[in-house]
Amino acid sequence: MQNNSALIYNTDRPKMQIPEYGRNVQKMVDYAVSLPTKEERNKVANAIIKVMGELNPHLRDVEEYKPKLWTHLFIMSDFQLDVDSPYPIPEKEKLSGKPNKVDYPQSKIKIGHYGKTVEKMIDKAIEMPKGDERDALEKYIAVLMKRFYLSFNDTSVEDEVIIDHLAKLSDGKIQLFDTSFLPGTNDILKAQGLKKSNNNKGGSRNNNKNKNRNKNRKRHQ
Repeated sequence: MQNNSALIYNTDRPKMQIPEYGRNVQKMVDYAVSLPTKEERNKVANAIIKVMGELNPHLRDVEEYKPKLWTHLFIMSDFQLDVDSPYPIPEKEKLSGKPNKVDYPQSKIKIGHYGKTVEKMIDKAIEMPKGDERDALEKYIAVLMKRFYLSFNDTSVEDEVIIDHLAKLSDGKIQLFDTSFLPGTNDILKAQGLKKSNNNKGGSRNNNKNKNRNKNRKRHQ
């Protein structure tokens, strides 16, 4: 049984700027802010905009649909996101009022702790042609899934579990074999302010095991 001390309540979580988008979208925005290069931030920001649009298709009928999404993105980042916006970046002082209400999505979620956001991102990746941009998005989704998994389960998790879940959610259309890009469990827990897992001492043990498994997989392919 999971120790209650590992549970995180919503009252203990950071405040969301626009709660209607959900905590997973807020986490994606926070992740985008943390990326070291503008090129990486631009890619992730555009992926987030696509997901925000898919989650709220009713906004497509609203005047200035895309600018509104970008405005919401900057609000959710507390104007800390440094990206090349296709529209003028709004001034924080002029947005003191609350943004328009965004409806919560009502469709069923396949695996609860990943949320509808990840499912929408997977759908978007599947629609993209094969290439570097799709590869980058697929890896980004896998990293997010591991972060989200550990947000709800304060234990170690094998990288293969994340890859299997990604294959399941994509109906087998996204198959990743090299998991060396995934961050270690302890690195994620530390970044999220959670306690370290006793089942994954050192943070990199799972990654080393999975690298060996990946080599064995490739030999038999």
